[in-house]
Amino acid sequence: MMIDLATAFTVGLFGSLHCVGMCGPIAAALPYPSKKKTDFLGSILLYNGGRVLTYGFLGLLFGILGATFHLAGFQQAISIGLGVVFLIAALFSFNIETTLMKWKWTNQIFFFVKSRLSIYLQKKSFQSLFFIGLTNGLLPCGLVYLALAGAISSGSILGGVAWMISFGLGTIPLMIVAGLSGSFVSLKWRNFFKKIYPGLLAVFAVLFILRGLQIEIPNDWYMVQLLSGQIFCH
Repeated sequence: MMIDLATAFTVGLFGSLHCVGMCGPIAAALPYPSKKKTDFLGSILLYNGGRVLTYGFLGLLFGILGATFHLAGFQQAISIGLGVVFLIAALFSFNIETTLMKWKWTNQIFFFVKSRLSIYLQKKSFQSLFFIGLTNGLLPCGLVYLALAGAISSGSILGGVAWMISFGLGTIPLMIVAGLSGSFVSLKWRNFFKKIYPGLLAVFAVLFILRGLQIEIPNDWYMVQLLSGQIFCH
């Protein structure tokens, strides 16, 4: 369990390099109600707390799904299936976000989320900062979808919630830096992470398949498990 949570945290920590590039502008544009240093830091924590809470809620939903599969005896098949999907995505550079946006109903949901986010960004209050965080957690992101796969593979409701909260906590450090400095990951670094994404995704896919086949990973592979968390969406 602890290794799984460490992996989830690592997914968020290294994946947040992408998050800073994509969501950094939102963090830098937050409508701070006060310019005091203490209020400024508190505002950033409120925003990120909202994101983590949304991730925890998503973990609850997908944890229920994972627990259902586990009780039905499909957990191994689901783990292998997710691994195969990730492997295909890695080999053919399959963009999850772009594909989902082509579906009419998901496009409508994302449009609603973005419209609400736009409204909250115009209001200078601590309450709006929290709601911006809550809404931001629902924006389309391949990294979050990979984290949700981890929540499903946990096979339990509590495991799903813990997985997503650990993932969310991992994204906070760099998002705080983005909020305080107003700077984002350069285009050069974003292109670099985009290039290594397929390889990292393939490692993650293999681990899912091995888990589904119930093949034990040697202790010497512990660092590989941690490194497998370095997942970045397009």
